[in-house]
Amino acid sequence: MMVEKQRPTESEIEILSVLWNLGPATVRDVHTALAKSREVGYTTVLKLMQIMTEKDLLVRDESNRSHIYRPKQKAETMQRCIIRGVIDRVFSGSTEQLVMQALSTKKATPEQIAQIREMLDKIEEENQ
Repeated sequence: MMVEKQRPTESEIEILSVLWNLGPATVRDVHTALAKSREVGYTTVLKLMQIMTEKDLLVRDESNRSHIYRPKQKAETMQRCIIRGVIDRVFSGSTEQLVMQALSTKKATPEQIAQIREMLDKIEEENQ
């Protein structure tokens, strides 16, 4: 389970997303990807990635001249940890409230609704 010091900030989640999409990468690679959508300094990205390594969110390979970083956890694992925290802190532990708010906040496509139905059927089947 993710401890408090590991909970990523919004900027850290942005960096994790880049690494989940790119795979293991250098600070320069991450900076280049982030700079496509907003202005961000190289040293800012470097410092954040160093902090993330200390927080155990990233693993740094120092065997080459350019250090290579990768996320410590898979995207799905981190998403579950973050959602678990949101459910506890924002929705008083109610998964139902989270789902209802999520579905009422952004319109779902027919394909997404079909996926949600499949997941609910699977959960219902497992609970019987």
